[in-house]
Amino acid sequence: MERSKDWLDEAQGDLEHARNDVQGGFYNWACFSAQQAAEKAIKAAFQRMGAEAWGHSVADLLKELAKKHDIPGELSDRALELDKAYIPTRNPNAHPSGSARSRYTKKEAMRLIGYAERIFKFCSDLLSKI
Repeated sequence: MERSKDWLDEAQGDLEHARNDVQGGFYNWACFSAQQAAEKAIKAAFQRMGAEAWGHSVADLLKELAKKHDIPGELSDRALELDKAYIPTRNPNAHPSGSARSRYTKKEAMRLIGYAERIFKFCSDLLSKI
């Protein structure tokens, strides 16, 4: 069953969640939600192509997608940065000291949300062409 619209809807919800987390001062969760939004947007593109996408690395998923579609170069760098928000944003043992929530800033969260929005837009536009 082709469910690209469901994946894209979840990605949109993750972007909204990220923005709300910024408002609440939960910058680590905003970063994580941004990563999730980008991941799900890319998985929406794979769904539309009739392919399954496995894994959580935005960079790896984009690299795989690049085998079938042209990917703007700047998205790869943004994906690498988003990937760094997958585990450390939620786990204190990913840091030498302190909680995960003490390790992220509003500026960082807003930057990652912007990156996720760009990947979301790219994937959304791609879906309309596939």
